Amino acid sequence: MEEGHAARRGKGRWGNLARCGMVGWYDPRQLARTAGEVFVSTIIGKHADHRLIEALFNPSKDGTDCTAPDGRGQDGAFWIDYVADTGDGWDSTYGVAFHLSQPSLALETPDGIRHETRRGSILILGGDEVYPTPNREGYELRTVRAYETALPWTDPPHPRVFAIPGNHDWYDSLVAFTRLYCSGRWFGGWKTQQPRSYFALKLPHDWWLLGTDVQLGSDIDCPQVEYFCEIASRMSKESRIILCNAEPEWIYQAVYGRDVIGAGSNLSFLENHVLKRHVAVFLAGDLHHYRRHEAPNGTQKISAGGGGAFLHPTHGLDVSILPETVASGIMTPAFALKASFPDQNTSRRLAWRNLAFPFLNPWFGIVPATLYLLTAWSAKASIGSLGLSAWGQALETTLGAIVNGPFAVFWVLVIFLGFFLFTDTRSKPYRVIAGPIHALAHLSAVFLLGWAATYLGVSVCGLEFGSIRQLLLAGTVVALGGYFAGSWILGLYLLISLNGFRRHSNEAFSSLRIRDWKCFLRLRIDAQGELTLFPIGIRRVPRRWKPSPGGGTSDLSPDDPRATPPHLIEEPIRVRRHRTANPAPK
Repeated sequence: MEEGHAARRGKGRWGNLARCGMVGWYDPRQLARTAGEVFVSTIIGKHADHRLIEALFNPSKDGTDCTAPDGRGQDGAFWIDYVADTGDGWDSTYGVAFHLSQPSLALETPDGIRHETRRGSILILGGDEVYPTPNREGYELRTVRAYETALPWTDPPHPRVFAIPGNHDWYDSLVAFTRLYCSGRWFGGWKTQQPRSYFALKLPHDWWLLGTDVQLGSDIDCPQVEYFCEIASRMSKESRIILCNAEPEWIYQAVYGRDVIGAGSNLSFLENHVLKRHVAVFLAGDLHHYRRHEAPNGTQKISAGGGGAFLHPTHGLDVSILPETVASGIMTPAFALKASFPDQNTSRRLAWRNLAFPFLNPWFGIVPATLYLLTAWSAKASIGSLGLSAWGQALETTLGAIVNGPFAVFWVLVIFLGFFLFTDTRSKPYRVIAGPIHALAHLSAVFLLGWAATYLGVSVCGLEFGSIRQLLLAGTVVALGGYFAGSWILGLYLLISLNGFRRHSNEAFSSLRIRDWKCFLRLRIDAQGELTLFPIGIRRVPRRWKPSPGGGTSDLSPDDPRATPPHLIEEPIRVRRHRTANPAPK
């Protein structure tokens, strides 16, 4: 393995290779592929859990298979890097990997205070290491290349990398993830070490870092619970834990008003009974932004999924306060929102880009163009001789054509059902109201386009209604109009849903494919055992790169004067070494 690492020491390996753009989530081909992967993985995941196979082939439960390297510097400090949701576009993924890989970073807070940080002895990948779906080629093109370019070589003692899988890593039942992260391979200048998809690391000064695997349903399997029970038995009363989950279940539970753990899940049992009050910091990805909540006792809950994937909004449903909860008789205190990146006002402004939806997602226009054409074809009405003053008659004639055509009635009902199912599933009233309104907006556009196309052919061009030439002309007009109108209506719907009703956060920002506003965390355990978290943000990632000068850490360096340097999103967060009791509930 050392020889293979040495073979990559030469510079310029990736300099001339094609670099992936951000994933086009509204590309029809991508929509079809993703839907298929999700369907297959959901079915297989329920009947063939890869974690059980891992437990059989790696039965060790003593935790020694994931011993953290002793990478303390002369000052006695131990550093850890945390990044989640990587492997989307090259600029965003490499922009994070480049800064993360540098031996040191001098960072300023918003108030201008300067802090020196050092590259971690451990790199934690916090879930969803590739987009849109996992396979060997996808990991290589969108993740491995970026990190090998950023840090192709390290001198002993080599830093280690540990990864937990997110839902996107599970779409192939964890096959590619296991090959890359659980086989003792190199990941750029980092060495993989874990034998399974979850792990426990004993850190200096009785700190522990645990990484869980919640598969596709926020569920932890029984062998994993047994593994962490064994780890917990090795802890002292003063042990403190940094718990890394792929999903911020504390956000989802507060937002959706339900137990996101689900029936039969062991995650709640793990947190409340196995680990108890030892957890000082909760870290998670899945939401592609930075957001930190803090309890009165100093416990931190941080979602930091800014490793390269498209930006998620921070102004969705209100999570300014995560209310107190009681699970299995154990109370979880309220957590208050302390910081967001980007801030909510900026996030709201960014949502307005959905008005440019047809230009941001040009391939998606094929979908509404086809649907508009089929809808107009199913309800052909002879309204070509009617002008604007006869709009009532035109509408009545069109409705009559629909009612008298069984296929037209069926097709219209399918359209209403489709938009009903598309509408945000987390709110039944919103789905019942907004779904039909959205469908009516598109049907109204089809009516107006069909009327204009028929009038153009019959009244302007003098073509006979129903003739081949008239139908071809009308079909062309409806399809072209649908290409732009259908996409724009969807963009307008997403904008109104998010900014007006705080719905469709994922759909409204995946359409924008924003590569900026990235983030990662740097953690330091000092010589006294105190933990400090440095939340690092990158406002604008570089769009251009150049070969690094001789002796540089990375193969490529930024060559974009408009790019912004990394900075501290907020003041460093200091976590007490000794636990503080929760205040008594009022």
